[in-house]
Amino acid sequence: MRILRFLVLMTFLAFPSAVLAADSLMMATTTSTQDSGLLDYLKPLLLKETGIDVKWVSTGTGKALEHGKNCDVDVLLVHAPAAELKMVEEGFAVDRRQIMYNDFVIVGPKNDPAGIKGKSVADSLKALADKKMVFVSRGDKSGTHQMEQSLWVSLKMPVPDKESWYVQLGQGMMATINAAAEKGGYTLADRGTWIKFEAVQKEKNPLDILVEGDKSLLNQYSVMTVNPAKCPKVKTELAKKFADWWVCASTQNHIAAFTLEGKQLFFPNAAPPSR
Repeated sequence: MRILRFLVLMTFLAFPSAVLAADSLMMATTTSTQDSGLLDYLKPLLLKETGIDVKWVSTGTGKALEHGKNCDVDVLLVHAPAAELKMVEEGFAVDRRQIMYNDFVIVGPKNDPAGIKGKSVADSLKALADKKMVFVSRGDKSGTHQMEQSLWVSLKMPVPDKESWYVQLGQGMMATINAAAEKGGYTLADRGTWIKFEAVQKEKNPLDILVEGDKSLLNQYSVMTVNPAKCPKVKTELAKKFADWWVCASTQNHIAAFTLEGKQLFFPNAAPPSR
């Protein structure tokens, strides 16, 4: 018996990664959940409450969804509802659940040469286009970029592309805000990255929030499982346990308790799965 126990122990020590892998999930997520610190805050709570050790790659939502389609990950945590629903309809993802939201803001120079402060999103974007004010777009197919494009579409006008005043950066949110600051321009930002930018800049910050609170600026986050019918290696049972954890009352409370620079950043709004 002692010999058997010794052999079992040696097997565990020799292959610890294989043993741990049974409760490990791979996730693709958006940069805002990573950069805000939310995931680092939630990861130990997830491990303690479920035994799941989640690892992730942080990128724009468009690329995150591609990771799912390519079977590179088990689960997704993203914020581009239209693209998510399309992925579900095409059979690449299942068990989509809304979990939380925050919002986007339009920021620009404090002296606001376009005169958009306090206006609606529609009036603001129209003014920026009419006056050919510099607007810096992420241009990276991220959730923020997709939201920005949908706002232009809602104006029933062509989405800016090669206009001289429209700068497509092809980089992340912080780089985009920095570019807007350097160029004296405007941009659409998620509130979390804006709070971090504001905290770093302090009194040197040349930008300010000019438009906020519009219903069209809602930033909804959801979790989804990569469809095992298309990706057989997906850890389906663990993925369901993972999704259930996000919508349970205790996790929703954890989300509400998370702050960035003393400000609540995400607001829980768990909803039943959409299939």
